[in-house]
Amino acid sequence: MLEEVERWLATRSWSVTDRPLHSLLAAKRASNRTVSVVLPALNEEETVGDIVAVIRHDLMHQAPLVDEIVVVDSGSTDRTSQVAAAAGARVVHRDDILPRIPALPGKGEVLWRSLLVTTGDIVCFVDADLREFSSDFVSGIVGPLLTDPDVDLVKAMYDRPLGGAAGQGGRVTELMARPLLNLHWPQLAGFVQPLGGEYAARRTLLEQLPFPVGYGVELGMLVDALHLVGLDALAQVDVGVRRHRHQDGQALGRMAAAIYRTAQLRLARGHLVRPALTQFERGTDGFEPRTYAVDTEERPPMAQVAEYATRRVA
Repeated sequence: MLEEVERWLATRSWSVTDRPLHSLLAAKRASNRTVSVVLPALNEEETVGDIVAVIRHDLMHQAPLVDEIVVVDSGSTDRTSQVAAAAGARVVHRDDILPRIPALPGKGEVLWRSLLVTTGDIVCFVDADLREFSSDFVSGIVGPLLTDPDVDLVKAMYDRPLGGAAGQGGRVTELMARPLLNLHWPQLAGFVQPLGGEYAARRTLLEQLPFPVGYGVELGMLVDALHLVGLDALAQVDVGVRRHRHQDGQALGRMAAAIYRTAQLRLARGHLVRPALTQFERGTDGFEPRTYAVDTEERPPMAQVAEYATRRVA
């Protein structure tokens, strides 16, 4: 590990207990910063309501840390929108945001568009499939952005149990993302959960970053933020344990391919063929191939979008 990363781990890795809630509220009042929480959601009726309810109770009613909760529904066929709205979130459909540009499928697309329908100086992203959710996930990662003006982006770090086994979650992280970061961007080797969906950042940073539309968004954002603001502007906070729905092996394969492609584009911005990933499933006549396109599209920095610029002026 680089000496720079060892120093970073000692100075930019914290616990949620390092910043009590009362100190965050004082820092928020002093800085006059506002906080938006965004939940990208696709068929998450079982969990999204509980997450919204916990945030509203703990961080809006009991302690006014969060100013708005926005659930961006990316095409759910279940009751995700209704459940989220009933719990107190403002629900916006992905396709209703920036309709001039047809929406593409993918998590990164939703996060990118969310910048147009939120107002917070600090934007906090939280996956909508978390179970046994704690508001520490929000206060923990928002905290350094309120108390440390030199910090621009904060990732949550946590244990990820899988089937009762501690530390066995995050398979794509260990098999794809961590090797890529250690080999090509060793300054980022200190992130415990580089692909985690819980992170917060200053709007002034997010609006300058391109957004891969799919699963590569978290890796792309880390790499691009490193180049834009430097390692010391990045941080991580231990928030405990993350429990969520786990993907099957083939879904993880598609996720890994998208993440590799995101890294590939950042290593060599050239004329690359549009990749595909072929996987196999056993059918009536033996193994049958299934071929999927790998996410390659990226959205430009939001600061370059006319509608966003117009909104800021207004």
